Amino acid sequence: MTQPTITTTPRATARLQLHKGFTLDDAAATVPYYASLGISHLYASPILTARPGSTHGYDTISHASINPELGGEDALRRLTATLRQHGMGLLLDIVPNHMGVGGRGNAPWLDVLAHGPDSRYANFFDIDWNSDDPALRGKMLAPFLGRPYGEALADGEITLAAEGPTGLAAIYYDDLFPIRPRDAQAILAAPDGLAPYDAATPEGRARLHALLEKQNFRLSHWKLASEEINWRRFFDVTGLAGVRVEVPQVFDEAHALILRLYGEGLIDGLRIDHVDGLAQPGAYTRKLRRRMEALAPQRPADSAQGAPYILVEKILAPGEPLPRDWRTDGTTGYDFMDQVAAVLHDPAGEAPLSILWREVSGSRRDFPAEERLARRQILRDNLAAEREACAVALHRIARADPMTRDVALAHIRRVLTEILVHFPVYRTYNRAGRPSSQDATILLRAVGAARATLPVDDHAVLDLLHLWLGEERILNLPAEQRALRLVARTRFQQLSSPTAAKSVEDTAFYRYGRLLSRNEVGSHPDAFSLTPSAFHTANKERLRQVPGAMLATATHDHKRGEDVRLRLAALAGMPDEWAAVLRGWMAASSHLRADLPTGPGPEPADAAMLFQMLVASWPLGLRTTDRAGIEAWVERLAGWQQKAMREAKRRSSWASPDEEYEAASLDFLKAVLDEKQEPELLDNIAAFAARLAPAGATLGLAQTVLRYTLPGVPDLYQGTEFWDESLVDPDNRRPVDFAQRQQALSAATAPQALLGQWQDGRVKQAIIHRLLQLRAELPSLFHQGDYTPLIATGPQGEAVFAFLRRQGQDAILVVAPLRAARAPAERPGFPPGHWRGTTLHLPGEIQGDWHGVLDDSTFRQGQRLEVDALLGTLPVAVLRLKA
Repeated sequence: MTQPTITTTPRATARLQLHKGFTLDDAAATVPYYASLGISHLYASPILTARPGSTHGYDTISHASINPELGGEDALRRLTATLRQHGMGLLLDIVPNHMGVGGRGNAPWLDVLAHGPDSRYANFFDIDWNSDDPALRGKMLAPFLGRPYGEALADGEITLAAEGPTGLAAIYYDDLFPIRPRDAQAILAAPDGLAPYDAATPEGRARLHALLEKQNFRLSHWKLASEEINWRRFFDVTGLAGVRVEVPQVFDEAHALILRLYGEGLIDGLRIDHVDGLAQPGAYTRKLRRRMEALAPQRPADSAQGAPYILVEKILAPGEPLPRDWRTDGTTGYDFMDQVAAVLHDPAGEAPLSILWREVSGSRRDFPAEERLARRQILRDNLAAEREACAVALHRIARADPMTRDVALAHIRRVLTEILVHFPVYRTYNRAGRPSSQDATILLRAVGAARATLPVDDHAVLDLLHLWLGEERILNLPAEQRALRLVARTRFQQLSSPTAAKSVEDTAFYRYGRLLSRNEVGSHPDAFSLTPSAFHTANKERLRQVPGAMLATATHDHKRGEDVRLRLAALAGMPDEWAAVLRGWMAASSHLRADLPTGPGPEPADAAMLFQMLVASWPLGLRTTDRAGIEAWVERLAGWQQKAMREAKRRSSWASPDEEYEAASLDFLKAVLDEKQEPELLDNIAAFAARLAPAGATLGLAQTVLRYTLPGVPDLYQGTEFWDESLVDPDNRRPVDFAQRQQALSAATAPQALLGQWQDGRVKQAIIHRLLQLRAELPSLFHQGDYTPLIATGPQGEAVFAFLRRQGQDAILVVAPLRAARAPAERPGFPPGHWRGTTLHLPGEIQGDWHGVLDDSTFRQGQRLEVDALLGTLPVAVLRLKA
């Protein structure tokens, strides 16, 4: 049988999270289902060998092999063969920025520990071997101890064992630290071997300490990393060490297997994780594309055809474009996830919900103020060592010039902090030449904002940093000066990115709770909603610039599932009702909060955010009398709650957890959902959740239709073809019942016939299936077709989002509602007459009848269509022109 031609640019992708409980062979078993659904490419999480037991794959420990826990390369070949049989391709997530370190499995890392600056991998990791700290000169800090070094040593937790690459290593539980070769050889050759280094005796402990002090590493408590680490990490995660892929030999070694897999046709495209962590993202992506293009001619004939497909994980600020010279197909879709959610938020809710949040939380801060406070805290507590490395690099520039050598390091550190606190994007990218207009503008904005907060005496140093970090053209400077500036710029650019991520996504998002649906990866909580015209503009720009960009609404990184997010969004359409309900619940539950020495447990802000999560994530169909169901849900919520409190870093944190506060907050959660303790409160929460769910489902279906019809490549995160009620990771990586989904798909029930049982999620899957069939029939229209916004007039005209996609004689019309909560209903949709008098206007040149893709309806050709008829059977409509 002749198989359809597979293209490298997908029609639609399905993301799968692989681990030892869901292997490459398990992925292969899902292929028939996804093929039937209409997916063109599977999109796999990282598959290179990761730390044993990894549930995500982002802690790679070897670039040279496929993870044996996933089945190894043989299993990958089986998966690819199955995909080819079904006319499908494979995208792969790769992690060039960092590797998993610690433990025993990362051979390059162990070689660096053993040989230090003389290791062949000394430049593989981003280590400062020339630290200004005499205790770390020529060494690297190894902050992997669970307690201070002296205590661990005294209690015999650090021992010697005859293992590791040099034959001898210091062992600390599961961590191995190779002893340098000359010491290992001498000890192993001695008659008494390891005996003199037994820490059980004072003498042995002293000898062991003296031996460790001579090594290429300095063992320390893990908390020391934030202040003294001298190598780059992924954010503040000491278990993930930065890799210098800008070095040619490092690039070659880290990508040899990946490029071979592409050349052999086993994979068809790549997703680049955390591209902003790289020293030179643009140079990296261009090089990667060149290497892949060079391999394209040798790919097998049955592999995907076309240019290499490359996406980058990149969070864009509002109005920030993806650099065109990176030569990528676009981002992984966080920008779309933000935009489509924002347009579905009713702007009428912004003011009343802002007032409500200030009232219930007691905080007068808006999100930008919350973010600035978080940035200061992160730079002080989590990234102090990285900030210091950047400040020292700038100080070295100052010391090299007689005109600036009196500028103090402390002065530079203070000014640098203000620039980072006010930095409006993740990072800039300028190197030795003139900065792009975009980079120049960004840096100017940050410097201007810093100037407003710094005393006048600091302005001269601020101007120097502005010059050194971006404005100065350094190509013609002497080599030594040029090198100093390049190091400083790289340090700064690799610091601004984690500062933004840790401050915004991993701190401020958990402190500011006006409406949690706007606290999402890639989103901007201070931007409550997006106008339809602005969303149309973004869609047209995506079609013009990056038509192959991914459209995602759920990811392995999301803070809450796509349908939980849209239930929260529905609150924007009923702000007064929600305000009354929340005030009542806060009062009714006040006696459940503990009176702790450090303050109430939970704080009002944490309690208010919990109530949002309760009404938005209440499992569809769950009854208050189902204790087993309630308890299972509480267990999941407890994981979210603990993570939320620790990420907020107010009353608890990962570094210093307040177990008393966390326990009190968990007791509060359990009490609120206990039918015996608070039956009236539980019933009220359940009733409001039931009131909210249909409106959220309507918005969820609108979001689904938009994802599969707008310019770009729609992505389906595993299992979310049914309602996605997941919470933050790892809850969003729970097992998926594929058999259930296959059974629902095989039934081939029309979407409108499933509205009566909408809570089971099959209606969402049925809509996705029909839209994927349409994409398969009209691939060029969806990839390249024109995008024309449409205007609706009448009483509900502002609540309609509509557009045309056209190419040649083919055209589709898409209509989605923007406001669902204003018209309460018992199922997704709107009551009869809701859209009466609202009309959609079409271009005059359209000729032919319209046929419903989702509901098999027919509309006669004309320049006006009544929205009441279009949305009569389903809350969304997709029509195809029949000329």
